[in-house]
Amino acid sequence: MGYPHGLFGWTDVAVPDTERAKDFYTGLFGWEAVETPAGDSMPYTMFALDGQMVAGMGRLRQEDIDAGQPPVWSSYIIVDDADDVAARAKDLGATLLMEPMEIPEAGKMFFAIDPVGAAIGFWQAGQHPGAGVFNVPGAMSWNELGCRDVETAKAFYTELLGWGVDVQQHDDFTYTVVTVGDRPNGGIYDMTGILPDEIPAHWFVWFAVDGTDDAAERARSLGGTIQREPWDTMFGRMSVISDPQGPTFGIVTTPETSS
Repeated sequence: MGYPHGLFGWTDVAVPDTERAKDFYTGLFGWEAVETPAGDSMPYTMFALDGQMVAGMGRLRQEDIDAGQPPVWSSYIIVDDADDVAARAKDLGATLLMEPMEIPEAGKMFFAIDPVGAAIGFWQAGQHPGAGVFNVPGAMSWNELGCRDVETAKAFYTELLGWGVDVQQHDDFTYTVVTVGDRPNGGIYDMTGILPDEIPAHWFVWFAVDGTDDAAERARSLGGTIQREPWDTMFGRMSVISDPQGPTFGIVTTPETSS
């Protein structure tokens, strides 16, 4: 059985130098790099954790870089019908970066810029259902949208995907948890005054680790940059890291993922 419609089910990174990225991520998370047959499409690497696929990687071509596409981690939402969701996304104010495209045997995907300006991927599963495991050290644990118009974002995604919302107040910080059924699925927050004005709206991926401080130091030793040193939150101990080519992601140790 596949994942439910609306669930964050996959993430991948696009970088110019895939060999350099393999060294970084296998060293950081203990992933194994598994090459997929390129066929007529772009080469693609799957990252496996204990035999379960957890993330992917594609090569960022020079023409992509020249067109302004940065190296970046992308999040994907599982959908039942990519064509239908793409059409409704446009009706709701999104701009498609990529029309729905078949990936032979694997599935169908498209990318959009949502009404608050964040890029997001959508995946209709074929033989590739998405990640095989979540919320364990080395696997994706959370996706969150930082933007400056939370109400518009909430209206778009709830209408498009049927997400539920749970608005939480933590001291002077408001955080909206989005849900699929009764399952927490990600978050949305207002980044005004939190992140620099030049940072656009974006979806951000977090990976679970067993020991945030050790993982941050390992990332540094592998050539990564610690954008925010480890800090404690009510959700766990977190750190924000950029890999040697620039894509930024978060790591978090929660009570459930610490040994």
